[in-house]
Amino acid sequence: MSSKIRKGDNVVVLSGRDKGRRGAVLKVLEGDQVIVEGVNKVKKHTRANPQTNSPGGIIDKEMPMPVGKVALWNPSAKKGDRVGFKTLADGKKVRFFKSNGEMIDA
Repeated sequence: MSSKIRKGDNVVVLSGRDKGRRGAVLKVLEGDQVIVEGVNKVKKHTRANPQTNSPGGIIDKEMPMPVGKVALWNPSAKKGDRVGFKTLADGKKVRFFKSNGEMIDA
């Protein structure tokens, strides 16, 4: 599986209430959804469960967001950037930034 956005990538949010915020991708879900660290947080009210010894209360939780709302952070350009794929001479498939052609995982 070769996705343009992968777990551990630093991304920037392009639209919505968290526009401009940056974070690391915690998880890539099916259906083109990603969970980004510290972004798209909601308050979830939980009931106490004595069987699992979990306390009740209000917890902050990151919710999934569409992968189209995030762009990979390009440290040299200091902005979010589009990603492409190219195959090297040895047959390895790598990602690169579209703006400057710099390799991401070489």
